Amino acid sequence: MAALKSDSLSLRGPALQFARPSCPDNYKRNAKWRSPQAAVIPNFHLPMRSLEVKNRTSTDDIKALRLITAIKTPYLPDGRFDLEAYDDLVNMQIVNGAEGIIVGGTTGEGQLMSWDEHIMLIGHTVNCFGGSIKVIGNTGSNSTREAIHATEQGFAVGMHGALHINPYYGKTSKEGMVSHFESVLSMGPSIIYNVPSRTGQDIPPHVIHTIARSAYLAGVKECVGNDRVKQYTDNGIVVWSGNDDECHDSRWSYGATGVISVASNLVPGLMRELMFGGKNPSLNAKLMPLIEWLFEEPNPIGLNTALAQLGVVRPVFRLPYVPLPLAKRVEFVNLVKEIGRENFVGEKDVQVLDDDDFILIGRY
Repeated sequence: MAALKSDSLSLRGPALQFARPSCPDNYKRNAKWRSPQAAVIPNFHLPMRSLEVKNRTSTDDIKALRLITAIKTPYLPDGRFDLEAYDDLVNMQIVNGAEGIIVGGTTGEGQLMSWDEHIMLIGHTVNCFGGSIKVIGNTGSNSTREAIHATEQGFAVGMHGALHINPYYGKTSKEGMVSHFESVLSMGPSIIYNVPSRTGQDIPPHVIHTIARSAYLAGVKECVGNDRVKQYTDNGIVVWSGNDDECHDSRWSYGATGVISVASNLVPGLMRELMFGGKNPSLNAKLMPLIEWLFEEPNPIGLNTALAQLGVVRPVFRLPYVPLPLAKRVEFVNLVKEIGRENFVGEKDVQVLDDDDFILIGRY
């Protein structure tokens, strides 16, 4: 017992006192917090180290595109992708002269996709059509971590370029935007997308001019207006209009390279003519009622309704999107007749769908 007591006393002794690192008093007094910026890990994106993958498409190839369609994603009645209808849509774009497509953008409802769905659709598009049209995957996110991961995967499955939005909702500072974009630009040709009406925050020219030093910045999809377009094009930065109603003037009066278009889902041949054929105010005026109709409600509500009434996609909506009301559906049929059914995609007669024809899906 005495031995045990002795041992217990020894456990409380100096043997269990851990050595403390010596710290001079003057260090404590003068110590200053240092910015963690010094500890930022360089962007070594391992999946993209292959020169073969990186060199598949040059940034200049993306810069030259004049008509890029933000392609619609169609669905089956159970909410899964309707790849047969999707392939037909992409083929119609190729046949009618579109040079590129945005996969899983706002129009393609990337915001309603899981990342698995997103990357699968990009890979499917590259596999089927990558030799005929440039495939630009929307791999942007308000989370830099997600944007990096998705962009790595997108380029790994063969996309030719990436579309990146600025962080939305939570937003960030101008310096944060620069750091966000620089984190993803190193992986391959990229288009920066500025749409303050959706993100709640403008990407100011200072940010674009700063990141323009990257060899992989292809250009900007700009939705602020033609004055901003001219500000960039005067400084040698490639711009695509993000607004169908402004794209004719953007292209022919303000120096834009072309348009990233919603309307070209419906009338790709006419949109090609608008972007390739020189100034054509009469054609622009002819298309304006259709374009205005498309955007009376937030995109892609109008487009989804129109494609369903043209019979090229099933009338299936992933919520929260719902079809336009009956009066607007009737109005679309009249627009098709005025512009000419032959100018629209698909071969079926346009029809007014009833409310009961639409399927709305909340779980998929």
